[in-house]
Amino acid sequence: MIRIAIPNKGRLYEPTISIFKDSGLPISGGAESRKLFAQTIDPDIQILFARAADIPEYVQDGAADVGVTGLDLITERGAKVETLLDLKFGKASLVLAVPEDSNFQKAQDLEGKKIATEFPEITSQYFKKLGVNIEVITVSGACEMTPHVGIADAIVDISSSGTTLMINRLKAIDAVFSSTVYLIANKESLRAKNKILDIKTALESVLNAKQRRYLMMNVPEASLKAVKEVLPGMSGPTVMKVEPSKLSGEAILAVHAVVDADLIFTIVNKLKKVGAKDILVVPIERIMP
Repeated sequence: MIRIAIPNKGRLYEPTISIFKDSGLPISGGAESRKLFAQTIDPDIQILFARAADIPEYVQDGAADVGVTGLDLITERGAKVETLLDLKFGKASLVLAVPEDSNFQKAQDLEGKKIATEFPEITSQYFKKLGVNIEVITVSGACEMTPHVGIADAIVDISSSGTTLMINRLKAIDAVFSSTVYLIANKESLRAKNKILDIKTALESVLNAKQRRYLMMNVPEASLKAVKEVLPGMSGPTVMKVEPSKLSGEAILAVHAVVDADLIFTIVNKLKKVGAKDILVVPIERIMP
């Protein structure tokens, strides 16, 4: 049995459920059913719902073999786990912020000051690298209020759009830490349970597919060379002969290729200019190595 710990609520819950479903491991039920455990389509893989902040320790201690949680939480807990895969969602930035009307312009200006945060370890490491001595005030919420009530001179907190800082009359003066969600594993479990790598491969195949598109087109034989020069496919395009049209008798080839999603607009326009037609752009569910 392999037990996977995933967030039981919050902004990481839905994307985690979604990527497991897309990878072929849909989760039956969910945290909303108030159950601690759930099953996947694989009888050997069980889901444990937990607080995202607790997952690094669960995986480190072996309560779960695998976990999904933010890199910020893994780093903050100092968890001794194997980081297997960046899942590319749940982006978060920890920023150093000060009151708008303060004279603090950079981290070095906070020498000897108090910094409130929910991430004391990351904050301490950040200032230590800069050689700045500060006092860390650990809080469990409402970090933005602390400079205005005299608890701290500045904060280190998660910021996405900056709206919360602006509402609380704070300004960011430096980026402290950038985070996304990672797949992690217990070190002993990784050595003993081969299926953990199968889980990694399944999730990785979904991530690879999201960055690619499948192109299909008809190409006059005389234009094939020019089309090949346009296509930057994963391993070159696939070319197949098409039965000639009874009306034109023109030799036509079917050309298929996998390309980066970000290049679709440019590539399609170039293909049309060199003679490709009937171009189809198709999403890909999974790409297995």
